[in-house]
Amino acid sequence: MACAMIPLDEQQVTEATGPLGKERTLPALHPDRKEERCFVTYKPPPEDSSPAQVEEYLEHGKFITEDLDWLLALRHDKFWCQVVFDESLQKCLDSYLRHSPRGLDPSSLPSSPAVADMQRCIHRAVFMTFLRMATHKESKESFITPTVFGEIIYNNFLFDIPKILDLCVLFGKGNAQLLHKMIENIFTQQPCYYGDLDEAVLSVLQVLDTILAKCGLQCEGATDLVDLVLYLCDTCTTIQAFLDIFPAACSTFHCHSFLNRLASFYEVAVPDIEKAVRKRNFDDDSLQEDLWRRVCHARRRMVEMAHLLLQHTCLQPILEGSENIQTFVEELLQHFTTFLPEKRFLLDYDEQFPIADDISLLQQAFPLLYPSSTWSHTLRHMFLNESTSQPLSLGNIHIPLIGRNGAACTISAGELESLLTHIRDLLPDLGEGFLLACLHQYNYSSELVINYILEDRLHPDLDKLDRLSRAAPVKEELPPVLSTRSNVFDDDEFDVFNRDQVDMTRVWKGRRKGESVRDLLNDKQHIAEQKERYLTYETVVDEVIVTPSESGAIDNLNDYDDEYDDTYDINQVGANDLDGDSNLLNRRPFTIPQVLRQGGRPQMQEENIEEEEDEKEDAVKRDQFVQDPALLRERAEARRATMQHRKGYGDTLNVVGKPKGQGQSTETLLDRRKKEAHKSRGANHNRRAMSDRKRNKGMIPS
Repeated sequence: MACAMIPLDEQQVTEATGPLGKERTLPALHPDRKEERCFVTYKPPPEDSSPAQVEEYLEHGKFITEDLDWLLALRHDKFWCQVVFDESLQKCLDSYLRHSPRGLDPSSLPSSPAVADMQRCIHRAVFMTFLRMATHKESKESFITPTVFGEIIYNNFLFDIPKILDLCVLFGKGNAQLLHKMIENIFTQQPCYYGDLDEAVLSVLQVLDTILAKCGLQCEGATDLVDLVLYLCDTCTTIQAFLDIFPAACSTFHCHSFLNRLASFYEVAVPDIEKAVRKRNFDDDSLQEDLWRRVCHARRRMVEMAHLLLQHTCLQPILEGSENIQTFVEELLQHFTTFLPEKRFLLDYDEQFPIADDISLLQQAFPLLYPSSTWSHTLRHMFLNESTSQPLSLGNIHIPLIGRNGAACTISAGELESLLTHIRDLLPDLGEGFLLACLHQYNYSSELVINYILEDRLHPDLDKLDRLSRAAPVKEELPPVLSTRSNVFDDDEFDVFNRDQVDMTRVWKGRRKGESVRDLLNDKQHIAEQKERYLTYETVVDEVIVTPSESGAIDNLNDYDDEYDDTYDINQVGANDLDGDSNLLNRRPFTIPQVLRQGGRPQMQEENIEEEEDEKEDAVKRDQFVQDPALLRERAEARRATMQHRKGYGDTLNVVGKPKGQGQSTETLLDRRKKEAHKSRGANHNRRAMSDRKRNKGMIPS
């Protein structure tokens, strides 16, 4: 029997052993007190719902739940003997932590209700086992000395950092408070786990570096990309769950500058991985969708990790009123300033956790810190991207972009008056015009204006202004839009902006009233107009007879015309042409248009016959004699030799040279170099090109 009010590690137990029932005294924690029982390892639920696999999983799960229920029903001393000295139990628990489906795994959604119920039973039994293993005191009579408890769980590897991380991922949802007490008790009773956590953080940083090294992505196949995405998603999910349940670990991560490394990793790796997932061709579209979902999940978890680190290492000490508050404030602002180059990370962080809320908390907690130069300088650089003149979307805080970058302002007249009133309450002697210029210079931030005026650090352009000036700067009125518009329809008959009256009879909507399709088709007025136009070409006058009564008109023709162009008067246009006047006139005789002809086709046939006879007479008689093929080959060979001589490789190359050891001439060395450079043209180096050439010319049947 165990002694009351004595810790388990100091208890002695007397038991009967052997066939004769001989009694012996043993420590309460002894390997001989372990029960002989074999715990089976865990297998995940089947992905398909085949009856054989479902039955096998249910039978296997039943063994696990029965064994764990038996373990949980043992007394305190017997339970710890089984936990410490039974290796099969540790293998069973480790297999569940390793193979149990996570939230994004397909097997996390069982195909049948029986499988889902069995999975819940195993899940609960494993969690209750770990919960009892992390408790060193169950009652006043059942407890272990805290220091001895820490040594037992640490030396026997009942808990380690990977197991604790997996516990947070698997059981964190719905059991956050219990898990927090478990892990807090483990770290409290055994501080050596903090050293292990410190080494684990270094391993996590190596994981990020490994992922960055593969983010080219130089992965040759889709398998490498799938493994990389799964690795990243599992790592981010695990660390975020651990930091959320056990915030005390944030200080360990913070000591290794994990936050800055995480922001840089996010900025570099996330765009490359997203691009690789979008552009990689997968045989299964569902695989690509699953990878994209995991990448988005990893992005959210990384942002949540950053928020947890900022909240528990900077914001929480400030709000709790800890010592050295100024140090925490400057550290928080330094982190925000470090995030500025990481634009993608900063925008995603602000979308999920608005930075404006953190700034508002600081303003409410410590209003005296806000007007300081360090605070204002940091805010100004955080909320304004001066290089791109684009504001960051930071919650409800609106930072206008008027100032040195010359961007447009969206501030209203009421807001401007409020800013002026705020400044005048502290500096009533300054004029309105001077204050408006200062607001314009410092992006309409009244705090910045007050700070720079009191510290006498205004911009040199503002120092030149009259501080008592009451006159506000005159705004240039923009010209009206109608006077500066430009359109292709300006000044037409329908330009209502430049005309007072418009003929409305020419404006109608839809089909014009009073007209029908039949009347439109029967209207042949345009044919009559065209006929009158062609009648003017019917009469041809070769010579104009001038009567004596028209001599006055001739004199008028001989009068000097000031606008007459005499550039070509000295040139004899057409004097050197081979054709005579008759040929010029007879080349294209005048032809009456077919519409105006009365005879029609017979006349056209006669003209065509005459033209054909003229062409036969004028045609050059061609020599139909077939030339000698030998002569043609000789001419082709001569052309080929000339072409090769022009290109420089038609000459005979002397590459043999003198015998070895007597030296070679310059010509021989040049010929050898030329042969080496152009040897790909001959021999068998261009068989494919010549084969294609023969096939294109029809010499080889295709």
